[in-house]
Amino acid sequence: MNTSALLLIETQNEWMHPKGKLRKLLVTDELMMANSISNIEKALHYARKNDIQIIHVGLYFQEGYPELANGKSGLRKAIPNAGTFSINSFGSQFYETVKPNENEFVVTGRTGASGFASSNLDTFLRNNKIDNLYLVGYATHVCVESTLRESHDKGYNTYLISDATSAFNQTQQDYVLKEIVHHFGRHVTTEEFINTLF
Repeated sequence: MNTSALLLIETQNEWMHPKGKLRKLLVTDELMMANSISNIEKALHYARKNDIQIIHVGLYFQEGYPELANGKSGLRKAIPNAGTFSINSFGSQFYETVKPNENEFVVTGRTGASGFASSNLDTFLRNNKIDNLYLVGYATHVCVESTLRESHDKGYNTYLISDATSAFNQTQQDYVLKEIVHHFGRHVTTEEFINTLF
């Protein structure tokens, strides 16, 4: 257990709060989103109770998005255009029910889709001898998938907790689970994470 960590990816108001910009703009399957929030809370509670390392992988940018300057396409263009994840904004704050406790690691420096992009995540994992990563959060087909792929390539055993993540719709969610995950790790349910893995 001490070689495992639960990674909460973008468990921030942008996605999880009903007033979050991305929640209102992009999420069309509200039931999947609501289920994912409930299951993230369950997984986090279990991890805290059982001394599993907890890592919060947020996303936030300086005012004016200088880190994404001159982005012509993709997230580098979309994030400034949408005005999301601006530092100290409501949207960039961690969602109330899953915000970090004092002893939990909060990743810094991240500037890309993967939780590893320009961040201190890999250094923290290696220094703390963590081999097994369990991913929850948002969005399944974007930043969760990007983190999954890079985690695999860096040599970690990676598990996506399927019902503790959400895409914008069920089609996107199913595609990642059926066609992508097995190339880079495994997917398990929250119940499997809680009842059978430790």
